[in-house]
Amino acid sequence: MSSIEKSIDVNVPARTAYDQWTQFEEFPKFMEGVIAVRQMDDKRLHWETNIGGKAEVFDAEITQQIPDKRIAWKSVSGAKNAGVVTFHTLSDTTSRVMLQMEYDPKGFVENAGDVLGVASMRVKGDLDRFKEFIEERGSETGGWRGEVKRDA
Repeated sequence: MSSIEKSIDVNVPARTAYDQWTQFEEFPKFMEGVIAVRQMDDKRLHWETNIGGKAEVFDAEITQQIPDKRIAWKSVSGAKNAGVVTFHTLSDTTSRVMLQMEYDPKGFVENAGDVLGVASMRVKGDLDRFKEFIEERGSETGGWRGEVKRDA
């Protein structure tokens, strides 16, 4: 497994950043290679991606969700990945979004890209586009305030 850790400061309150991040179906607007995300229920997401010309679909499960604090997930089919995004208040108008992710590159091309840091650069670009997206709007497109408790 490979790991990525990235963060970005955004000029919106942590609640606003968190609420926007819960709008999974909006991810294609700022995540490169994400064609569609369909939320099946409070815990399950279906992803359609095209990364480097390679179409992939996978399902993910939200394993923990605490409003304004964190969203953790793991894939349950397809491309193996897991991670957590956390939201930190820096001031009344600024927050930090931190993303930690593990993934399993497959095949020569993905492993070569991993060595070259392609996935890390993609995640940084996604966070940069998220910052631009939320700051331009100044408010979230929606929000889910429910909680998903970690399985014991």
